[in-house]
Amino acid sequence: MLITMAKTRTQRAQQITWIGAVINVILSVGKISAGFFGKSSAMIADGMHSLSDLITDVIVIVFFRISEAEKDEGHPYGHGKFETFSTFLIALVLFFVGLIIFYEGTSKIISVIRGELLPNPQMIALWAALISIVCKEVLFRYTKTIGKQINSQAIIANAWHHRSDAFSSVGVAIGIAGAIFLGNKWVILDPIAGVIVSFFIMKTAIELSLPSIQELTEASLPKEIVRKIETLIIEDSKIKSFHKLRSRKIGDVFVIDVHIQLDNTISLVQAHNIAGALSRRIRDEFGSRTQINIHTEPV
Repeated sequence: MLITMAKTRTQRAQQITWIGAVINVILSVGKISAGFFGKSSAMIADGMHSLSDLITDVIVIVFFRISEAEKDEGHPYGHGKFETFSTFLIALVLFFVGLIIFYEGTSKIISVIRGELLPNPQMIALWAALISIVCKEVLFRYTKTIGKQINSQAIIANAWHHRSDAFSSVGVAIGIAGAIFLGNKWVILDPIAGVIVSFFIMKTAIELSLPSIQELTEASLPKEIVRKIETLIIEDSKIKSFHKLRSRKIGDVFVIDVHIQLDNTISLVQAHNIAGALSRRIRDEFGSRTQINIHTEPV
């Protein structure tokens, strides 16, 4: 049953990622071409952003399949960290894309200030930006929904990468429209739009990277989840107290270790049953794949 569920999760993750990859290929070629023929540096930068989305799609496809592999001798806790690592890689790629767009836009702004003339963007570039906004926003919503349904941070991170591309295209559309309709004096709006968008992209990258860094560095589960675990422990009046509660996350799986103290007059069988009941309560709350290690102590 668990294997079937894992396969379904993997298949859904790869399906939505492949859909995104195909759309990103089309958008990358279309936007870069529109930027070249439409004389828009912002649109070319936006096309490169879509190309980076394609790179993250490949990362998700490769690492997600690895993360769903069964436990083995070298990975007794499973391969869930590979999914976490892929989330971090997506954020890293996204951040560097933002830096590149920032550098390109800043360079062109400096050129205009020095008196150099930039080519006036054409309507083809504006149409490409508008089409991109619609496509990437739809893709963001669909991908995020799937990510939440299968509880995958990597898929959700990839969804936000799509949203950042939509934001990028919004800024580009505004800049191109201003440069087209307001005249040559406002051509500088094109690279300014690219710079503004780069900040949104880098901000999104940082927000995506922080949870994955915490997980990779073995940070505890959020406080509200730890409090819920504590509540589940003390629900059983036979458990006198507990200590050494430790928790962490591996992919979409919680790992929980705890020492519980029991009356020293009860039998080994009773102690085992109490620990088993606690394990069932925790798995009922956090999922059947939750890994629990309970150490019983007499008091």
